[in-house]
Amino acid sequence: MPQRTLKDRVSALEEAVAALIAVTNVNLQKKDWRSTIGMFEGDPVIKEIQEEGRKLREAERRAAQQDAES
Repeated sequence: MPQRTLKDRVSALEEAVAALIAVTNVNLQKKDWRSTIGMFEGDPVIKEIQEEGRKLREAERRAAQQDAES
């Protein structure tokens, strides 16, 4: 088996490190919650969901105030 030169070995290591960095960066992007910011911006369905949630919270707030007054 022929011996590889130092240059070949370093080149192989550089390629391996680059591949590991690429995989790590992809995994970090998938797990980072900040990557989800703005992903539903302008989506009419999300706006409808938010509006319905706001209506529910307001109704619960009014009911709690009425209970507190009685």
